[in-house]
Amino acid sequence: MRRLTLAMAVALTGAAANAEEMKMAVTTSFHNSGLAEVLLPEIKKDTNIDVQLLVVGTGQAIKLGEAGDVDAVLVHAKAAEEKFVTAGHGTHRREIMYNDFVIIGPNGDPAGVGSADSAAAALSAIAAAEAPFVSRGDDSGTNKKELSLWKVADIDVAAQGDWYKAVGAGMGASLNTAAGMDAYIMSDRASWLNFGNKGDLALLYAGDPALFNQYAYLPVNPDKGDHVKSDLAEELEVWLTSARAKELIDGYRINGEQLFTFNATMTDMSKAAE
Repeated sequence: MRRLTLAMAVALTGAAANAEEMKMAVTTSFHNSGLAEVLLPEIKKDTNIDVQLLVVGTGQAIKLGEAGDVDAVLVHAKAAEEKFVTAGHGTHRREIMYNDFVIIGPNGDPAGVGSADSAAAALSAIAAAEAPFVSRGDDSGTNKKELSLWKVADIDVAAQGDWYKAVGAGMGASLNTAAGMDAYIMSDRASWLNFGNKGDLALLYAGDPALFNQYAYLPVNPDKGDHVKSDLAEELEVWLTSARAKELIDGYRINGEQLFTFNATMTDMSKAAE
């Protein structure tokens, strides 16, 4: 029995050693959601691909793709993604899943955000009250969306006072800062639900269609060099758009609440393997 166990261990070690590695740049919001911890082991089990994540904001993820430093990108800023593909840095854009952005703030809601009738109106209320607001300020997809909403509200945040604080950090670190300051912040719903240090913060506003948050997969153009593993990026895309991915993405919940909704045009893995 011991010999059999040892043989199995050696076989498993050899299989792990033979796994093929690829690099994918992903957003901090995707990583902070906890979904990566669910998907990556299953990807490796099903495809023998060991996906190494570079966790950065969307802007930096796009730059890594432009430089050919990763094999694929998974981000959430449609305009930047389309520009990336149009410029020839990526082969195409494939939508995978979505959730939404939410506005978080002190339980007491001193700015009255909870009674706003739109996301822009919620931000206007924060500005009018000069209530502390933490911005990621890192050119991430979340930061891009936040800045677009300030623009809709006709508020120039660059000209605001000390109440507006751009921290240049990822989603988790920014939420920690907001919790410490008892401040307002815009977050993706998944990161908020998976966030442990909620302090006195609560979800105060959601539901505006403008807060829709789509994630897309961008394979890096193999013209960037022979080091770009386009074959593995293609295989990963097949998995990410499969029934198995849908099951895991839609099934990922925290306290009974679904964090992401799969909306990819599905790929049949059995046919793709033929």
